[in-house]
Parts: sequence; structure tokens; C-alpha cells
Amino acid sequence: MKKVQKLLLLGVLALLGIPAFAQNGSGFGIKAGINYNQNGDLSFNQVQSAGEDVLAGSNGKIGFHAGFFGKLDFPQFYLKPELVYTKTKSSYNIQDTTEDYDISKLDLPVLLGYKIIGPLSIFAGPSFQYILDNKLKDLQVEDVENKFSVGLNAGVGVSLGKIGLDVRYERGFTQNEANFISTNVTNDIQGKVDARPSQIIFGLSLSL
Repeated sequence: MKKVQKLLLLGVLALLGIPAFAQNGSGFGIKAGINYNQNGDLSFNQVQSAGEDVLAGSNGKIGFHAGFFGKLDFPQFYLKPELVYTKTKSSYNIQDTTEDYDISKLDLPVLLGYKIIGPLSIFAGPSFQYILDNKLKDLQVEDVENKFSVGLNAGVGVSLGKIGLDVRYERGFTQNEANFISTNVTNDIQGKVDARPSQIIFGLSLSL
């Protein structure tokens, strides 16, 4: 709980600090959008079997995000911290059934942007995330190994007055697993799932 409080405090301080350095284009606002996510591999076996683990790759599904951003604008560059609630989804095929894997998390990307021409820019930076919850539809899943982790955001954006549009790719740096076990006595399986994100994110922002 202390980690998530520190993450929230860091995000709030980053956003509140923007007006102190205000230049043309600097400020803060709100943002939201959709994301197409695929988590890492899932491995499972039957508890009563001596066989090796079976690997299953994830199928991507649509999720969403919403939050706040701040922006420090310079002639050629900008710094843009964000604080975002994100809901990701992916699915796995286990023994002829489909299991949906849902993750709720807080994201704090800190992005450095470069203005290419006119309203077009590119950006990249670290994304700090804190996982609030993770669920497999019909399986009992434990907390992830590391609730706090770091990934990378990189993408391209367009600024049209107070409206901003961007598309970016996010990738977690390290494997982050959660163990699970079946709660159905007729389907006795156990395994682990990699919660590391790999997603394409489409965002819409509004400066206030």
C-alpha cells in the first residue's frame, strides 16, 4: 500500500509542478482511450499428472484507460508525465476452454517528446506501473510476483489546439508472474501466467 501511495504522490507532484514552469503550450489536462493488450505466456499442467508444463500464448483483447497529464513545453521538446488508471484484457486457451485474464493497474509514464514538424511529434519514456488486481475468469489466481514494475512507452502524437491524439506501444521490461489453480474439482490444473504487458494504446487528450 505504501508503494501505491508513493506512486500517487509522485504523479500529483509532477502535475502540480507544471504551472511553476509554465511556457507556451505548458499545462495539464485529462485523457482517455482504448488499448489492445497481450500478456506473456501462460503455463499449466494437471496436478495429478507427471507431464511437463504446457505453454499457451495469449490472445489480445480490448481494454481502456483514463487519467490526467501534465506538460512542460519547450521550443523543440516537451516533458509529459501522466497518471492513468488502466484496465487490460487478454485470453488463453486451456484444455479447450477460454480463460480471460484481466488486470487493473495505475500507470505513471514520464515521456520526453520531440516536435518533428507542425503538430506532429514523437515521444518515449519509462512507464512505472502498480498492479491493483489481476483475475482469471474461472481460476483462483494469486497476486503477481511484483506489483510495482517498469516498462517502456514509445509512440507518435498530434496536437490540434487543446485536443491531442496519440498512438503508442508499451512493453514491460521483466517477466512478472502470478500462480493460479483451478477451483473446479473436475478440472484439476495449476500453473502460472506472465502479467507483463505488451499493448498498443490509442489515446485522446484535452488540455484544461
